[in-house]
Amino acid sequence: MKNDALSVHPATQDEVTVYEQLTARGVSRRDFLKFCGWMSACMGLGADGIAQITHALETRTRIPVIWMHFQECTCCSESFIRSSHPIVADILLDKISLDYTETLMAASGHQAEAALHDTMTKYRGQYLVCIEGSVPLAEDGVYCCIGGRTAKQIVEEVVADAKAVIAWGNCACSGCVQAAKPNPTRATPIHKVIAGKPVVNVQGCPPIAEVMAGVLVHLLTFDRIPQLDSLGRPMAFYSRRVHDTCYRRPNYDAGLFVESFDDENARKGYCLYKMGCRGPTTYNSCGTIRWNGGVSFPIQSGHGCIGCSESNFWDNGPFYERLASFPGFGIETTADKIGLAVGAATVAGAAAHAVLTNIRKHHEIGEQPGESAAAAPPTPAIDPNAKGGKQS
Repeated sequence: MKNDALSVHPATQDEVTVYEQLTARGVSRRDFLKFCGWMSACMGLGADGIAQITHALETRTRIPVIWMHFQECTCCSESFIRSSHPIVADILLDKISLDYTETLMAASGHQAEAALHDTMTKYRGQYLVCIEGSVPLAEDGVYCCIGGRTAKQIVEEVVADAKAVIAWGNCACSGCVQAAKPNPTRATPIHKVIAGKPVVNVQGCPPIAEVMAGVLVHLLTFDRIPQLDSLGRPMAFYSRRVHDTCYRRPNYDAGLFVESFDDENARKGYCLYKMGCRGPTTYNSCGTIRWNGGVSFPIQSGHGCIGCSESNFWDNGPFYERLASFPGFGIETTADKIGLAVGAATVAGAAAHAVLTNIRKHHEIGEQPGESAAAAPPTPAIDPNAKGGKQS
């Protein structure tokens, strides 16, 4: 899928730029530049990216956004608006023209519906659609209705003239707990409901607020969707495993594991692999960006990763059973290079080093050397010559 332009236009004399919106709200020039540098670092753009982001926010108007809610718990919105970063928490609701969102808007009923249709008419072909929640297809979609219409009908209407779609969280990206077996409502992810529109999957339950901000800043800065992996996720945030950026990784390599919660090894901060940590098969930025303004993330708080940014994580076995042994790959391996192999019985993924290290590690875990689960076939790789986007 190509990186479609979003046609974010420069401000005219009568229009207000993003930067002007910020200064009007008391954001200093210093804080503004710090935010641009922080966003550039999060997206891996380097020094040149700071200038690009700064120029975009100083010269362009806000993106018109329609934010929809379907089968979900609203945790994505909660994550976004509760970001501890002052600019993410404050100005992103100014940087985007959030014209419709059931959770935050004051209007309701017919007034809310009028705001929705006014935005669709005024910005036809220009607006961005953000969606939280899955779409139920069972029983003609009656399990989720708004204003007398099913979620499927609403999605098809709103997305028809949208420039691009962002699916926030695992509900929108893979169905999440609504799609857990036996999935009685036939909860369906957004990319399987619509066709012909670029969809950016921002996975997590919920996603990290700064990741959500980074996707929006990229759209505003470069007028196109970011480069995506084979699952439609922005590679800037989902190209590395939690395992590879975890501060406990050296303990894994040394064969030092927590055996039970609150044992001596847990107090020493040893690896949580044997407690069921899904970090070796989970792609996310938790270990680098972290949560609550970079304060911590689940593993740092003493609980293993549950893999909430991977599809079907709720149906892939108990959270507190350790993964089956897995073959080794280099620390820089990406999701598209080795694929995802998550099953009820075995899960493949993670890194290993020299033969002697592997032997010692297997011995510490309690396996015989040579025992390992078969690796799953690799997922489709991204064409390095393409401008970006997932490959079919």
